[in-house]
Amino acid sequence: MIRYFVIFLISAQILSACESKIEPSNSSLAAESFSNVAYGNDAQQKMDIYLPAGRSSTTTKAMVMIHGGAWSSGDKADFNEYVDSVKKRLPDYAIFNINYRLAIGSANLFPAQENDVKLAVEFIAGKLNNYTISQKIVLLGASAGAHLALLQAYKQTSPIKPKAVIDFFGPTDMTQLYNSSSSTFLLSLIVGATPANNPDLYYQSSPINFVTQQSPPTIILQGGVDPLVPPSQSQALNEKLQTVGVIHQYVFYPAEGHGWFGAKLADSFDKLQTFLRDNVN
Repeated sequence: MIRYFVIFLISAQILSACESKIEPSNSSLAAESFSNVAYGNDAQQKMDIYLPAGRSSTTTKAMVMIHGGAWSSGDKADFNEYVDSVKKRLPDYAIFNINYRLAIGSANLFPAQENDVKLAVEFIAGKLNNYTISQKIVLLGASAGAHLALLQAYKQTSPIKPKAVIDFFGPTDMTQLYNSSSSTFLLSLIVGATPANNPDLYYQSSPINFVTQQSPPTIILQGGVDPLVPPSQSQALNEKLQTVGVIHQYVFYPAEGHGWFGAKLADSFDKLQTFLRDNVN
């Protein structure tokens, strides 16, 4: 009898030790939202945060959303519809919808916007435990926001290397864009220089120059009659990714311009949902 009692005690101790090493379940965590969370000292350095219910520090992925507006206008509120689309298709993702400093007059010239995206990602990386999310972060941007998403994805690997990037008609080669489109005057104002008098700044601001074999999976979505970002920008990135062997997908809508709505937009989100499911694990 005593022998069985000793065995029982030993078994109980082993079970207790094992249980103490099991992480508590977070299935009871409710969904939470936070508006205008500051990630920097400037009034424009704010983000809206949407955390899913039942999130986990090991499995919950995060999406950073970056609005467009030619680096000089726009607001995270422009992406509210996109936030809803992501929530419906990727309900287990945390979402961080960010604002950044806008280039207005001589204030906040580029690369202020690139630096803000980097700062926002660093802020999120430092709050993983607070938000109970994993290090699996993807970036989504439209137009100028896609340009910023690509720069972050291709240039930055610390403190977190993005797992994927979603590019809605973003500029990829700033020098080529300056030389061949109606954006010439705007770019000279936003950047504060031309490719002729500051070639290094234009080089450093062009995501296509930083594509390597280690770049994260990329999905590109482009309209064929875009009057602001020529399809050649996306096609050049598509070819570069193909050349170096990066996982990617090029979604081309021949009759669409600088953005689209309705069935085509739903199709875009269906495609990015599948792309993330297949490439972010």
